[in-house]
Amino acid sequence: MTPVLTALLAIASLAAACSGGSDGAPQAATTIPAPPVATPISEPDQLALDAVLAASGGPGCDELDGARCLLPFPSFRFTTPDPATPTGVRVELPEGQLRNVGGTPIDVDPWRSADGFSPGTPMLTLLGDVDLAASGAAPIGDIARSVQPDSPTVLLDLTSGERLAHWAELDSRAPAGQRLLILRSAAPLPEGHRIGVAVRNLVDTTGRPVTPGVAFRAQRDALSTTSAAVEERRDEMEALFAALTIAGVERSGLQQAWSFPVASAESLAGRMLHIRDDAFGRLGDRSPQFRIESVSESLLPPGIGRRIRGTYDVPLYLTGDGSSGNTFALGPDGLPTTTGTTYPARFTCQVPDQALLPGDPAMPVVYGHGLLGSIDEANGSWVGRISATNNAMYCATDWIGMSQEDFPTAIGILRNISNFPQLADRVQQGILNTLFLGRLLVRPDGFAADPAFRTASDEPVFRTGEVFYDGNSQGGIIGGAATAVAQDWTRAVLGVPGMNYSLLLNRSTDFDLYFSFLREAYPDPIDQQVIFGVLQVLWDRAEANGYAQHTTTDPYPGTPPKQVLLHVAFGDFQVAPVSAEIQARAYGAGLRTPALAPGRHPDAVPFFGLSPAGPFPTADSVLVYWDSGTIPPPDGNITTTDSDAYGPCRSIPEDVRDDDPVCGDSHEDPRRSPESMRQKLSFLRPDGRIEDTCGTEPCRAAKAFTYGF
Repeated sequence: MTPVLTALLAIASLAAACSGGSDGAPQAATTIPAPPVATPISEPDQLALDAVLAASGGPGCDELDGARCLLPFPSFRFTTPDPATPTGVRVELPEGQLRNVGGTPIDVDPWRSADGFSPGTPMLTLLGDVDLAASGAAPIGDIARSVQPDSPTVLLDLTSGERLAHWAELDSRAPAGQRLLILRSAAPLPEGHRIGVAVRNLVDTTGRPVTPGVAFRAQRDALSTTSAAVEERRDEMEALFAALTIAGVERSGLQQAWSFPVASAESLAGRMLHIRDDAFGRLGDRSPQFRIESVSESLLPPGIGRRIRGTYDVPLYLTGDGSSGNTFALGPDGLPTTTGTTYPARFTCQVPDQALLPGDPAMPVVYGHGLLGSIDEANGSWVGRISATNNAMYCATDWIGMSQEDFPTAIGILRNISNFPQLADRVQQGILNTLFLGRLLVRPDGFAADPAFRTASDEPVFRTGEVFYDGNSQGGIIGGAATAVAQDWTRAVLGVPGMNYSLLLNRSTDFDLYFSFLREAYPDPIDQQVIFGVLQVLWDRAEANGYAQHTTTDPYPGTPPKQVLLHVAFGDFQVAPVSAEIQARAYGAGLRTPALAPGRHPDAVPFFGLSPAGPFPTADSVLVYWDSGTIPPPDGNITTTDSDAYGPCRSIPEDVRDDDPVCGDSHEDPRRSPESMRQKLSFLRPDGRIEDTCGTEPCRAAKAFTYGF
């Protein structure tokens, strides 16, 4: 008996003992059903099956879909047994796949370090020109439909027997015949669990039922074949069918079904926690070494009295000098090892005028900058305004791995995805750098001991003992990962955040430029969607998605739980609001209500799974929508600017379009709102709580350009 079968049969037994799944979905059986009696496959079907297997790509490919080697994705087919991992398997992608236009396939070796797939993975299969609306599949606007007994798409937690909420969409960017069916979970899939995916009762655009592939029919109908690839996975598939039957999903009506393991917490966060613990263990009971390079007291934003720049030392776990393109130096145990040198991380701090006066030190805040930006964002007018308004000293370092200097590396990755560890590894070093910046702000022998950070009367310009976090956009995405593993801060504002990147990329105008490079190298639209899923396996180690389940509850060892305030821009062109709602569900965050004006949200049933927050002030985590009048987001995997609703905006001259109240992007708006700043003022402090600063109305923000900073 294979390890997969043993695990899945145990899961099916557990499911049989349960009385029902989440959301009240009934279960049809209380015992594991016997498989049907095997019958020989017909000769024409065997010939068709042979053709599918020949076309699917060879050893290690999944034959259930037949359209591509890596479909359906993710799949147990792309794993190999490994009793040393928490899940009992590790990822083993087939060789020779996802070739770029130069013929270079993906180097699968880095993915072997994972013991399962992403908790936020897209679930992909190609079933032809499906009509999801006519089929009754749950759209993004009515996620609750996905856990109804008759839902045509089923996401089943095979470990617990519970149905999982999700939505179904087709790849809107692909031509007819190449539109993958994409299922997306409404919340992160439980770590280390095994997930079953099932599809039934789908019809195509002519109203005809979708025809299942011959390889899947051979499994579903117990057709014995002469194909080793089919026969060797009988145990796995029978265990899946048994669990689905127990959950009320009869195998006879299935058009596709498969299963896969979700990565464990150790696989997702193990490297990051290792370098954190190793680096801080080396640091001991002291602050990192740092150097002041400049102190400026002129030509600063209004309300800012001093800007301090310099560098500080962080143990280096990357090869070479840690510059862009370097990856982890791995030890024999597969974990990053220090090279014995340090990385000179840059920092900048803005000290408000108020903090330079006697007796009123500022609150220290670590700031996280946006996509492929730099510490210079923290020197800008917006950060200057909130720093001066709230008497907060904002300090930043570069999110190396996804900073300005990494732009050429990012382009290289899009042309050859085998290079993706250059991003994922370096971002983890960047998270460590950010944690070390927090330590310099917490300890009295850190920045506070240097004359540059002291008043004329030799008092520290900021309070030590506790630090806080505030980040926007990428700073809310990577900042979610940093916050989960932070030991020196317990309160974080994640501005215009979201997770995960495999969901975000197609929906973000930020990615339009980068997508052109990806399309050049990987022109096939099916490959593009598979690439997003494959990359997410490693991207989880460098963004909130891989850490969200241990942020507000179930914290990592030696790590305090966090309270998180999510500030979401309704209609955001760059970070889709749906991704922030997924993040809020992961955190157990409440929704500040009224969230939006009636009818403003495009969903038929908005805010699925989010309970009202409060009463205020609250020590719970909260999602706050800020509405500045922008067009609502589209319901497909496209950007707002590609949507039909954006059509009238295209007649507005491009150089003034961003200033239009409806057509302008809302991404920058919440951070400038006075009510937003007041909310942070009450939250980012030692006795902080989240206040409701919007009264009885939805929270509104003006367009960024109207503020003048």
